[in-house]
Amino acid sequence: MEKKLQLFKTELNHELISILNYWIDNTVDHKFGGFYGKIDHFNRVIPKAPKGAVLNSRILWTFSAAFNHFKKEKYLDIATQAFEYSKGHFYDEKNGGLIWEVDYLGKPLNTRKQIYAQGFGIYGFSEYYKATGNQESLDLATSLFDKIETHSYDIEYGGYIEALDKEWNHLDDMRLSDKDANFPKSMNTHLHILEPYTNLYRVWENEMLAEKIQALIRVFLDHIIDTDTFHFNLFFEHDWEVKSRIVSYGHDIEGTWLLTEAAEIIGDIGLLREVQEIALKMTEATLHEGTDGDGAIFYEKNIETNHLDTDKHWWPQAEAVIGFINAYQISGDQKYLQKSMDVWQFINDNLFDPIHGEWFWSVNMDGVPNEKEDKAGFWKCPYHNTRACIEGIERLLLINQKT
Repeated sequence: MEKKLQLFKTELNHELISILNYWIDNTVDHKFGGFYGKIDHFNRVIPKAPKGAVLNSRILWTFSAAFNHFKKEKYLDIATQAFEYSKGHFYDEKNGGLIWEVDYLGKPLNTRKQIYAQGFGIYGFSEYYKATGNQESLDLATSLFDKIETHSYDIEYGGYIEALDKEWNHLDDMRLSDKDANFPKSMNTHLHILEPYTNLYRVWENEMLAEKIQALIRVFLDHIIDTDTFHFNLFFEHDWEVKSRIVSYGHDIEGTWLLTEAAEIIGDIGLLREVQEIALKMTEATLHEGTDGDGAIFYEKNIETNHLDTDKHWWPQAEAVIGFINAYQISGDQKYLQKSMDVWQFINDNLFDPIHGEWFWSVNMDGVPNEKEDKAGFWKCPYHNTRACIEGIERLLLINQKT
């Protein structure tokens, strides 16, 4: 096993560098600033595609994290470009917060304040502060935290409302995307508030922030996780009435390690034990219900119709690599390490683009890539797969030190 883990770590390192190089070489918009809003499956740039706050924030996080990992200036240069673009084009100087979308010139297109986007802003700004010590970046991160808590937090029922308008007023349509249901609360937004709050706490040990992380974990344990099936419920009314019957296997496995990480970072031992116990149950549910024989994670399942979406998307595979390592770190059961390596082998065999680089959006059951989806775009980003590589390398180093 030791040799297999060493090879695993070497492959993660090699692919991390490859993904970073792809984004440096292909996505920087040298003419209009920032990064291209869309590159299609065939690696064709769509130069006038709109640019999203989430993609830009994820690029900011990715290259800040890459610099923190490798200490190479070329990664910091890209992170700085993303920081300046976020500050100059997405940040709303008058009302605070990040707007959702700008055109290819950087002019506002959609000024709504999606809380999901504020979360990724915190994620990127806090990582950039960790890389640079730039006080302005920390100030931006804490200002977004303040805006979320002031305008999105539900005082009556707990948790956070999905979206508001430019001036932080009510919106009738709060959906994150056209595919999502229009309800005031979602698992996805809460997961991606927990994740940046955890990262912010690494550089800003604020008592209120710790309390909010603790409360978010309780929201997951008390409302979002179905303790009969050990899957996340996805959409909710204000009072946490469940309004969905879809299982998202990628979010389930991603959530297991993000919840564990959050409980660890605030040092709440009792809460950590509770999270670890349920994380293992969720991992087992994914392992037995959402995993194909080739090692991959299926996309989702409709519980009411029993329809299984058998496509294998890039991001659930990336999250599964870390989710299964996390399960090993909790339990010591080597089957989870093997499962992580199985997913990685699937990624190697099916998702790497051997011609252009980066990963395909998804493949079907026959391993055929979906040519209609982006290589880079509003949702196709370098954050899931680079994070899987960085987290994987660091966790395998810890495992090696303990053995």
